Amino acid sequence: MQEHLQNELKSIQEAGLYKDERIIVTPQMAEIKVKSGQEVLNFCANNYLGLSNHPELIAAAKKTLDERGYGMSSVRFICGTQDTHKELEEAISKFFKMEDTILYASCFDANGGLFEPLLTDEDAIISDSLNHASIIDGVRLCKAKRYRYANANMEELEKCLIEAQDQRFRMIITDGVFSMDGNVAPMDKIIALAEKYDALVAVDESHSAGVVGRTGRGVSELYNCFGKIDIITGTLGKAFGGAIGGFTTGKKEVIEMLRQRSRPYLFSNSIPPLVASAGVKAFELLDKENTLQDKLHENVDYFLSKMQEAKFDIKPTESAICAVMLYDAKLSQQFAAELLEEGIYVTGFYFPVVPRGEARIRVQLSAGHSREHLDKAIAAFIKVGKRLNVI
Repeated sequence: MQEHLQNELKSIQEAGLYKDERIIVTPQMAEIKVKSGQEVLNFCANNYLGLSNHPELIAAAKKTLDERGYGMSSVRFICGTQDTHKELEEAISKFFKMEDTILYASCFDANGGLFEPLLTDEDAIISDSLNHASIIDGVRLCKAKRYRYANANMEELEKCLIEAQDQRFRMIITDGVFSMDGNVAPMDKIIALAEKYDALVAVDESHSAGVVGRTGRGVSELYNCFGKIDIITGTLGKAFGGAIGGFTTGKKEVIEMLRQRSRPYLFSNSIPPLVASAGVKAFELLDKENTLQDKLHENVDYFLSKMQEAKFDIKPTESAICAVMLYDAKLSQQFAAELLEEGIYVTGFYFPVVPRGEARIRVQLSAGHSREHLDKAIAAFIKVGKRLNVI
């Protein structure tokens, strides 16, 4: 097996698909330092609101570390629930205008533990083709009949719903924002079809919560459909502080059933108390004012307009994700490497993260970026783009 793995790894490297990990030696923020000592601007973190190193979140975590300890050493239902966990669940429910919330170690776990407790082989799951890997894996763990429709294609979704009418329950599951392209799911049309064909609607808001909508309350706010989405999953690891932790929020009966039967919840440690307290603080900040959300939206509009003026091939986006299309895997790595030399930290994405022939640089904007940061990144993209005959 060792020899087989060596050959497989060599093939991955030769195909230009090998993933290296760059080492950061500073906190996660707009300006970071890598192990080589180089200082760079970070444009590939999910730190959409710049909260990963926010002083109020750090202070909340430190206070809880002193008062409640480091970890719980238990799952929730045995002796792993503190009041801070319940406070965070209440804060999430309030933010998304839902009835109840359950916490997980990650959104990967939230999605992995969502479907099997709720649906059986009598039911149907209808999934967007570009849904996150965690949704795909969660669906695989469930015995419900599976349907898949092309990304945001409402004609195909309707066909799937018609085919699924023989099943007892039908659940449509979609990302709110698709992480590689940056487009937003057409929730108004999805909800209309769900109502027409009697289906539940579940949305993964990992890349849209904190980002989409005027106050960052995700696709429910963007489409003014609070109360019409049945289940929302999401993460604390992106806009809400960038640490660990995921959640599912929705109707109280759904959440209670997940507490009883969701395996990643029942058999995984509770999130650390300091993470829960920092999460509560993040939601307090976002409830208080929209300064960070407004700054993010302003940064996104500015960056996209300048990149489009420079004639880069940009995927249509309604989020903080800007996919700069290069199509060739090796080119995406070379482009990212040359940008790093210019002081811009980005990552090239290629198969299997995206389909073959769809390689790209995924730029992620943050409220933590200044106008000077954006201008430097745009200039570097133009310089490298011309050098590599991309523009």
